Amino acid sequence: MHYENLFKHIEQKVQLTSTEREQIASFFRFKKLRKRQFLLQEEEVCKDFTFISQGLLKSYSLDERGNENINLFGWEGWWIADFQSFLFQTPATLAIEAIEDCELLLLSRVNYDQMLDEVPVMERYFRLVYEKSLATKDQRLVYAQTYSAEEKYLHLMETYPELVKRIPQSLLASFLGLTPETFSRIKHKKK
Repeated sequence: MHYENLFKHIEQKVQLTSTEREQIASFFRFKKLRKRQFLLQEEEVCKDFTFISQGLLKSYSLDERGNENINLFGWEGWWIADFQSFLFQTPATLAIEAIEDCELLLLSRVNYDQMLDEVPVMERYFRLVYEKSLATKDQRLVYAQTYSAEEKYLHLMETYPELVKRIPQSLLASFLGLTPETFSRIKHKKK
């Protein structure tokens, strides 16, 4: 049951046999996370690459004043990790926390490597996931550097209208690099 969202996501990019499905499932472990629980805290080593089967998480770093700087949101069908920490097994610079109750599938570094060796179609799948992720990060950097506050707000509302309803306004403001006051002003102006 927990694996259906994972297989659905994978099969949007590559085809799987029933044997491959069984192999893939054997590499993951299931975890539930309650709202406000941490999947990862800064300075811990990110031991798992996590597929979000159900729920919503935020990835962020803290500035010198203790303010959260949201790096990304992850929801159903997304992968989340401090990827540098996961790949190199170094202390994390990001924290990952549940915004909603979550059902997660965790893939350890050892199992990740073994799965790529034993299920070759997953190499292609992850290449396609990484390509999309890199393009999205590049685009987000362009938005952050060139879009006005209002343009950032409008883009977010147009791109993720359903998701925006699930995320507190203060977190959306942080994600866009705006103060909560600026976000609120733009929101009311656009109504």
